[in-house]
Amino acid sequence: MLKAKQLAFLFLIFLASQSAFSQLGFSHEIGVITGPVAFQSDFGERHDFSTNKGNTGIGVGLVHYINFAYRADCNCYTTDNYFNDHFKLRTELSWNKTKLNHFGRWVEDSRGSIEANQLRGHSGEANNFDIGMQLEFFPLSIRSFQAFGYKFAPFLSFGAHYTSFNPNASTSFINPNPADNDPGNINNPDNFYSGWEPGSINVESGSTWSIVSSVGVRYKIAPLADLMLDLRWQYYFSDWVDGLNHQLESNKNNDWLVWLNFGYIYYLD
Repeated sequence: MLKAKQLAFLFLIFLASQSAFSQLGFSHEIGVITGPVAFQSDFGERHDFSTNKGNTGIGVGLVHYINFAYRADCNCYTTDNYFNDHFKLRTELSWNKTKLNHFGRWVEDSRGSIEANQLRGHSGEANNFDIGMQLEFFPLSIRSFQAFGYKFAPFLSFGAHYTSFNPNASTSFINPNPADNDPGNINNPDNFYSGWEPGSINVESGSTWSIVSSVGVRYKIAPLADLMLDLRWQYYFSDWVDGLNHQLESNKNNDWLVWLNFGYIYYLD
């Protein structure tokens, strides 16, 4: 319940900020985004291509922009200054989901140890809901882009998101000791990799902050519509987003993801 209240509170802050900017007369843009997500977590092996390829999911989102270059109240451009012509403020509500498995040399078919079977049997799921803001920088003139001075407008962005995560975990490993045979029980430590520290599996819901940075480009298809391609890197301030924190020496980073999203942006006239 506390998380729901926190999310609702942040959403109200975002609505209030948009209302404040609206009072200043700045114009607005809305859009939708979707695309594949590569989730980098404690599942699999670091720098392993099969891990990067296998642990992929999907993300979708709604985006809203404050366009400082144009005033909706007078249907005119704002005062000509560098900030207004090169920056936009983006707010976002998004969700991503990724099924997670162990890949790499430790689960190769040639390995028949109990530990390898424990890793092969363990699977999980990252399930995250985001609310956040990013400041986007356009090196080329926003005004010229809106006036069809050029079709492509590259951009860089940086911001922060609040993330509510709800991971899942399961195992198909069957312990060879009949006394401990309890397949699928995530609370039985004998079902998971014996080299991990106790308590390495935790599927309780939680929340954390993250930093978001992206590089992308817009393509003008109509006076009031753009297509967008955006490659995002998002780093969480928690190592429990995927439900696994094995705490070994090789576990050097918190969870993070790369999201390639495609979007459609509409200008509210």
